[in-house]
Amino acid sequence: MSIKLQRIYEKSDESGYRVLVDLVWPRGISKKDAELDDWAKEVTPTPELRKWFNHDPEKFADFKSAYKKELLNDDEKLKKLAELQKQQQLILLYAAKDKEHNHALVLKEVLESELPK
Repeated sequence: MSIKLQRIYEKSDESGYRVLVDLVWPRGISKKDAELDDWAKEVTPTPELRKWFNHDPEKFADFKSAYKKELLNDDEKLKKLAELQKQQQLILLYAAKDKEHNHALVLKEVLESELPK
């Protein structure tokens, strides 16, 4: 199956298993409006890495490398999402404004191509 990325603030008609992949609950969104199936805090970047990156596009390459290392050093936390992806479409929800430089992109890439089979 496929993995889709979506800002939690945007409406979508996509159906699938909806997972928030942010550590902090997004401002202005009620739990009812989010229509989540899960909140996977365990797959977010460490607070130190997140604060260092601070959504700076110039740091994205280094952030991406460091975050991948974090994810792959403990791929146990990815197993649930990897299994869900095999059964149905997975929708990774995030709050970041920048659609080209965020951790959800990196997480999607790891789930699609870098996990041991």
